[in-house]
Amino acid sequence: MTDPTEVLDCRGQRCPLPVIALARRLPELPVGAVLRVLADDPAAAVDIPAWCRMRAQDFVAAHPDTTAYDVRRTH
Repeated sequence: MTDPTEVLDCRGQRCPLPVIALARRLPELPVGAVLRVLADDPAAAVDIPAWCRMRAQDFVAAHPDTTAYDVRRTH
């Protein structure tokens, strides 16, 4: 498991709210930082990797046992 720079707790929020929170917070972190998004909405498993592809950010890992998704800022 990658050590995150920061954890963004979006548990209890329905999509697209976790993706919106990710999109707002990631640009505030330095390039190379890893943001761990905690999101228990099943749609997050599809929406977060899709957002990373669309925005050219690095989707590092999904941790289904903890409903955590790691995203590395690339630019």
